[in-house]
Amino acid sequence: MEFATKCIHEIGTADATGSVTPAIYLSSTFAHPKLGDTTGFNYTRESNPTRARLEQLLAALENGVDALAFSSGMAAVDAVMNLFAPGDHIITGNDLYGGSFRLFRNLNAKNGMEFTSVHTSKLEEIKAAIKPNTKAIFLETPTNPTMEISDLRAISKIAHEYNFLVIVDNTFLTPYFQRPLDLGADIVIHSGTKYLCGHNDVLVGFTVAKDPVIADKLRLIYKTTGACLGALDAWLVIRGIKTLPLRMEQHQKNAFAIAKWLQEQPRVQYVLYPGLENHPGYAINKAQTTGFGGMISFAVDNAETARQILEGVKLIKFAESLGGTESLITYPIRQTHTDLTAEECAEKGITDCLLRFSAGIEATQDLINDWTQAFAAAE
Repeated sequence: MEFATKCIHEIGTADATGSVTPAIYLSSTFAHPKLGDTTGFNYTRESNPTRARLEQLLAALENGVDALAFSSGMAAVDAVMNLFAPGDHIITGNDLYGGSFRLFRNLNAKNGMEFTSVHTSKLEEIKAAIKPNTKAIFLETPTNPTMEISDLRAISKIAHEYNFLVIVDNTFLTPYFQRPLDLGADIVIHSGTKYLCGHNDVLVGFTVAKDPVIADKLRLIYKTTGACLGALDAWLVIRGIKTLPLRMEQHQKNAFAIAKWLQEQPRVQYVLYPGLENHPGYAINKAQTTGFGGMISFAVDNAETARQILEGVKLIKFAESLGGTESLITYPIRQTHTDLTAEECAEKGITDCLLRFSAGIEATQDLINDWTQAFAAAE
């Protein structure tokens, strides 16, 4: 099946009722037919029929052997970090979602893990960071919020030469545009709250593993810590994924048009969008993906302009998230990356002039009209 068909039909066959959509099994526990026998489900913390359909779907879309649906994206990241032990060294991207840094520094490092952050777009930095105790590299591509692009094939080759794992947060592009496991990665992570669900109404995270041994370890962590997704939320995400290809195409269409529009504005210093040919990662991104996604970051001339734009948009919402049907604008230095020091933010280009935009699926011209009036009001 092609990807768009999988999004609709990869949830398995209908049950005895013939229902086109899967049932929502809200039960916390499941009865056994007899001693030593089971229906395949025991207790919802471990497994649930509705969630199992969603996990089957994600594994198929990412070409993995198994997927797990968590109560949030950060719960998924936390589960992956539980694969490692005190004394293990993890290389991370220099630019990641701020919550990932918060987890690494406040919890994992406290428990004895060691982290080194590098620009993962620079292979020489990755090689220089490798230690005898390095167990994994954790990265995003594109990164949040500076849209840095990393070569997943090249990174996977290096990692496997040194026998450590490649973990990729694929939230921004989703398996519709990028499938890291096919490019050599070992584990994919998603904040499914974003594009996969797509409607700003569910918190959900995913892990997808390529190797059965790693998949089994994650399942043990999953049922032990209990950060599993509820059945109703699982059903909502299944429903959202059915329209993922259609939404991703419109997200991208809007982002591309707005990125070009922003380039023409005198108060915009620069625009970071992987679909623009002047983006430094354009060629690599094009070689490993089928699209550029719906995320744009851009810098305006000063902090006051940024404030006026944030408060001036009307159709676009000033909110902390991304990937939903509604267009959202975010101020990373005050919202998503507050756990970084001022020096770290400055080094990454996360300044009080930087804005991050998640293009929704509204009519393109309506979005451009909203940008136009917001910029005019900021004059």
